[in-house]
Amino acid sequence: MTDDAQKIATIDPNHTVALFMPETETLRQVASAGAKSLVNFRDDGEKGGMAPEEERQQAERLGLNYLHHPVTADSLDAALVDDFRRSLDDLPQPVFLHCASGRRAGAMTLMALATVKGWDGETALQEGKARGIDLTEEKIGQFVKSYADEKANA
Repeated sequence: MTDDAQKIATIDPNHTVALFMPETETLRQVASAGAKSLVNFRDDGEKGGMAPEEERQQAERLGLNYLHHPVTADSLDAALVDDFRRSLDDLPQPVFLHCASGRRAGAMTLMALATVKGWDGETALQEGKARGIDLTEEKIGQFVKSYADEKANA
């Protein structure tokens, strides 16, 4: 994938996170590489990049299933993550996920996988860090840790 390849974090064979805001050419490359679904965590009002509806149209033209699941600092809670997990389960894999920088997409993906793989919070953060998504010093990382810990102890 062009020069953005170094900004891609492969969490596992079915979940790849962009650490940037993809444009049409990136979506073409993602579809050509075999992705079946695209998830956008950007909020409707965020500046830059394609608007979610424009991105949906591009994705569908390329044969990708599309999920717009907006996440903001104010909206992030366990119910939002649980809802995303259910939606992710319904999407054909592999899935390409993004926001503007990869932090929200990475956090949401790590939390979803933590529940499937039985990771506690520290393991989820270390798995992300090992793949280029270092949330250990981020506020969202604290949320990832507490969410994964709660699910691991449930």
